[in-house]
Amino acid sequence: MIEVKDLHKSFGDAHILKGINTTFEQGKTNLIIGQSGSGKTVFLKCLLGLFKYEKGTISYEGKVFQNLDKDEQGDLRAEIGMVFQGSALFDSMNILENVMFPLRMFTKLSKSEMQDRADFVLKRVQLEDAHFKKPNEASGGMQKRVAIARAIVNRPKYLFCDEPNSGLDPKTAIVIDNLIKEITEEFNITTVINSHDMNSVMEIGEKIVFLKNGLKAWEGSKHNIFSTDNEAVTDFVYSSNLFKKVRRMYNEDLL
Repeated sequence: MIEVKDLHKSFGDAHILKGINTTFEQGKTNLIIGQSGSGKTVFLKCLLGLFKYEKGTISYEGKVFQNLDKDEQGDLRAEIGMVFQGSALFDSMNILENVMFPLRMFTKLSKSEMQDRADFVLKRVQLEDAHFKKPNEASGGMQKRVAIARAIVNRPKYLFCDEPNSGLDPKTAIVIDNLIKEITEEFNITTVINSHDMNSVMEIGEKIVFLKNGLKAWEGSKHNIFSTDNEAVTDFVYSSNLFKKVRRMYNEDLL
């Protein structure tokens, strides 16, 4: 579990995060949503330890990141997997080498042990026959699956995903959503996803944190969204006619 208490982050005179309190639960898909400029990217980077914050705490199973020494922070980072928005694969490496990269960085496993670990996660994301392809030979969906395999190869406790469906067609996006959710449950990972994709929210949003102007404006589950009266949430979520119709049908079913 990750616990956030009274988190504040500024850049000069710009106060970006304004006292956020929340928790991200283990074994669940936790989503951060909000409009551009809401602070969700800055929030994610604070969670990753990439930005120092001025006030508040972020604790991982009770360990406050900014209170740890350099070695302890390194140990914690080794427990974190990251899926970047653009996959961020190394073009000069094949898929197997990309997946093995974190093992070379953070472990002392033998080459055969690293190979076994990489084989396992590639099979788990259904890419067992793609070891020697280069990233430019893989589709966008395949690249995302490679990125997920690389993120989990070191058996992380925490998995962060930044817009994992960016640039994907709707069908492939659903495949990636379901894969992330399955892996989260299978390995009991604390997964945090930064997303603007409402389809993802409604598919896998077990815990949703909605930010607006640097504040936590609402939190709940995908089921709570249908019944909330929070105007900021309804304006954001139901900006399309499709979701307005879905909400109307949901509320009619409750009558």
